[in-house]
Amino acid sequence: MIEQDTVKLLRECDAGVKMGISSIEDVEDRVRADKLRKRLTDCKAEHRKLEKEIQSQLDRFHDDGKEPNPMAKGMSWMKTNMKMAMDASDETIADLMTDGCNMGVKSLNKYLNEYEAADEVSKDIAKRLINLEEKLAVDIRSYL
Repeated sequence: MIEQDTVKLLRECDAGVKMGISSIEDVEDRVRADKLRKRLTDCKAEHRKLEKEIQSQLDRFHDDGKEPNPMAKGMSWMKTNMKMAMDASDETIADLMTDGCNMGVKSLNKYLNEYEAADEVSKDIAKRLINLEEKLAVDIRSYL
């Protein structure tokens, strides 16, 4: 049970971290404020570090991880492009990123509860990813 829950939690973290990276990449070239761009770039780098750590843990279990849900990724891309077409401002970017962070935090907390038998290493990774998402949402509030 521990191994199953551990792998399942790591897979969800893998999908979540990839979704976060993809979401940042969808908007980073449209950011006007240098400070916001730097915050997003830094956050993406932190996501990449976690992505490597998650993959290392998944490798222990000979698991390839999980890609983000194609439907969710497509819907996110459409929402981003539609909103940016109407208003390509930093405020819109901050709004989109905040929504994404909140959805990630909600999902990851759900999986932490669902896979409660997961090992402490994978729980710690999930909690660090949650904290990363929460911190980004707080850091970009001034752009809303």
